[in-house]
Amino acid sequence: MTSLDKTSPAAATAKAGRAAAEGRQRLSQSERAYQELKRRILDNEMPAGFQALEQELAELLGMSRTPVREALIRLAKEGIVEVRPRHGMRILPISVADMREIYEILTGLESTAAEIVAERGLDHDSLGTLRRAVEDMDSALADDDLRAWAEADERFHNLLVEFSGNERLRAWVNTCRDQAHRARMATLRLRPKPVDSNKDHAAVVDAIERQDGEAARRLHHQHRRRAGAMLVELLELHGITQL
Repeated sequence: MTSLDKTSPAAATAKAGRAAAEGRQRLSQSERAYQELKRRILDNEMPAGFQALEQELAELLGMSRTPVREALIRLAKEGIVEVRPRHGMRILPISVADMREIYEILTGLESTAAEIVAERGLDHDSLGTLRRAVEDMDSALADDDLRAWAEADERFHNLLVEFSGNERLRAWVNTCRDQAHRARMATLRLRPKPVDSNKDHAAVVDAIERQDGEAARRLHHQHRRRAGAMLVELLELHGITQL
């Protein structure tokens, strides 16, 4: 029996190491598949109703079917796709009624996050990251770059929820925000220039700096309600009944 016989401790350790490495690689591939498919869906590169087989998606992403299957399971749990045996996946639509409900939830949860953050207070660096997001929104509007504005706006909302330190709230908000992203991108160039939205964000940051939880909650609640009402109005006005 050699030192590397399959029953020896050295062989067992080597086998376990290979298995762990393969597991990490598979996880990495699965995460890459998840992130790329989700990006394409949320940016409407793959619109509602789009269907594809696992093999087709695997070829598109240049990987095997296993990580694609794992990514689709995650997306199905988030309510973004429907996985059907032997038929691959179908991207689920979001209706105007869905958007009303989603923004009602976002309005309540994010307003609570703003109140929590203000009452706990933020250190200088964290407060600065919020202000920089607002500054980036202002710069993007000055350059008429709506996509850059949308990215800075999303960063602001992500930071606000992250700073609350409430992981359950963060998970629920992220699920709703992902579902709303398609509608936001579809209406991005249909809406008026979002100058008032930038002012709303700046006012929320000022309230947080003062540690005025009630004002932060109220200001953010008003902002989200207006944003949701405008989005639904645009969807109805332009006949975008499903996304």
